[in-house]
Amino acid sequence: MGAGHDHGHSHGGPPPGTSGTAAAAYKGRLRIALGITLTVLVAEIAGSALTGSLALLADAGHMATDAVGVGMALVAIHFANRPSSGRRTYGYARAEILAALLNCLLLLGVGGFILYEAVGRLMEPADVPGGTTVIFGLVGVVANLISLALLMRGQKESLNVRGAFLEVLSDALGSFAVVVSAVVIMLTGWTQADPIASLLIGLMIVPRTLKLLREALDVLLEAAPKDVDMDEIRAHITALPGVQDLHDLHVWTITSGMPVLSAHVVVDHLALDSVGHEKMLHDLQACLGKHFDVEHCTFQLEPGGHAEHEAKLCH
Repeated sequence: MGAGHDHGHSHGGPPPGTSGTAAAAYKGRLRIALGITLTVLVAEIAGSALTGSLALLADAGHMATDAVGVGMALVAIHFANRPSSGRRTYGYARAEILAALLNCLLLLGVGGFILYEAVGRLMEPADVPGGTTVIFGLVGVVANLISLALLMRGQKESLNVRGAFLEVLSDALGSFAVVVSAVVIMLTGWTQADPIASLLIGLMIVPRTLKLLREALDVLLEAAPKDVDMDEIRAHITALPGVQDLHDLHVWTITSGMPVLSAHVVVDHLALDSVGHEKMLHDLQACLGKHFDVEHCTFQLEPGGHAEHEAKLCH
């Protein structure tokens, strides 16, 4: 990049690595959700042993994957909020996105297994015990609804928390299916109610998981955040007095709640002296601060024609 024209300015909070990530605010709630999940897991294993219910045992297995998923989210938050270092200038913030990605793979495995088992049971229906199964299933439903309420807000702000939220949601649906299918079988004797409910659960889990997977991959591939209009950013910057052109505009996300922007701004000669330079940087920051939520901005101010002399590796 052009010597003497590379200037980084932070806007919207402390530099990355010095402030908590979006998921950090929900660490306590994730811990409560993990405690609830482990409690229900033990209860459902006991219930399966008492009733001989395969549906309860399967749901307990699902709870075990939930516990792993929520646990991964908590571990990722711990690492993501460690301070930055000389080599890792953004710290371990991406750990949360990796956890979300692993949660996606776990959810796809669970969803695929549910679909596979449901098809098998449609062909060979299994007996599902009634009364006691319903009681343990209701325990799972209530516990998971509490966990969902705890994570509802966080899943809108963090992909990591959303991965844990989807784990709990899928298990809430599983517990609900256990209850509904057991009641239907008790009342009608129709044993295929269990696999049909499982099919519906699988079909609800997989699309949500694929959406989360796509968002996690977008972050890892450094795509612009979905709520950022690149053309609008370009229009706002080039409309500033003294700005002639803009190139090498990049907006990406380190982790949920930490968008980053960099750009080369072509300015007229008046913006390159000490006074004009400072004013231009202030105007750029004020423009982005007013219209866009960006955690960290880096601008390179340069005269017209400078881009032709930049090394290709800088682009």
